[in-house]
Amino acid sequence: MKNYSIDIIKSSGLKDPFSEEKLKKSLKIIGVDSNLVEQILLKVKNELYEGISTKEIYNRAFSLLKKEKGHLASKYKLKKAIYELGPTGFPFERFISAILKYSGYSTEVGKIFEGKCISHEVDVVAKKNNKVTTVECKFHSEQGLKCNVKVPLYINSRYKDIVRNWGKYLKVIGDLESCWVVTNTRFTKDAVQYANCVGLYLLSWDYPENDSLKDRINRLGLYPITVSTLLTEEEKEFLLSRDIVLCRDLINDAFYLDKCGISKARKEKIFNEIQRICKC
Repeated sequence: MKNYSIDIIKSSGLKDPFSEEKLKKSLKIIGVDSNLVEQILLKVKNELYEGISTKEIYNRAFSLLKKEKGHLASKYKLKKAIYELGPTGFPFERFISAILKYSGYSTEVGKIFEGKCISHEVDVVAKKNNKVTTVECKFHSEQGLKCNVKVPLYINSRYKDIVRNWGKYLKVIGDLESCWVVTNTRFTKDAVQYANCVGLYLLSWDYPENDSLKDRINRLGLYPITVSTLLTEEEKEFLLSRDIVLCRDLINDAFYLDKCGISKARKEKIFNEIQRICKC
């Protein structure tokens, strides 16, 4: 076996020691059994070399997983699938809205509020128990990019302006309780420090620990339609344009596959994949 105590290149361009535990965890969290985890780990380690990229490691693990468990390979491509919601970011807003709905919120996308100074379009408005949360989504279509402190600074100033004029909406909508900033990538340390100081809630790919975006998706089984390894890019775009964002949505609106001109046999394969992804 090759020595795997080597540095790998992350999407940010920075070096990091290869972590066997990180790879194991990423496989186990989507339900890969211990035996298959060890098989994949062994093969990946034997193909490591100094300076290998995290993308190459992911591609190798994904390929091995797809041969054995296709639906688990779909789950494994979650991070990439969220990038595929772009490039505009609007499908990402609808995706976050859908996740919040399954968490008991009623939601609206793209609602405009008048602040004390100017009007503001809020990406997602979420309401539960008469408490209102404004959610701003920052989507990056390129890996390695982070949300720096300028993002929460800007959003906090908008939120404060809305708060100052909220009396206009209090009786109609409810109490404005909080503001979230959600991204599909990561926040810098300064961004986290500032947000914690002013009371903004941050949600990113890996933050907060144990309740991050990836944790919520895996825990609730709310995978975007783009995780599918059987649907073509054109079919995914068609479904997204019809507001089919979650795999669960496709189960409830099967007729959209007929509009794509998909054969009965292939349709059955797609549904089998989707149902196993959602654990329905």
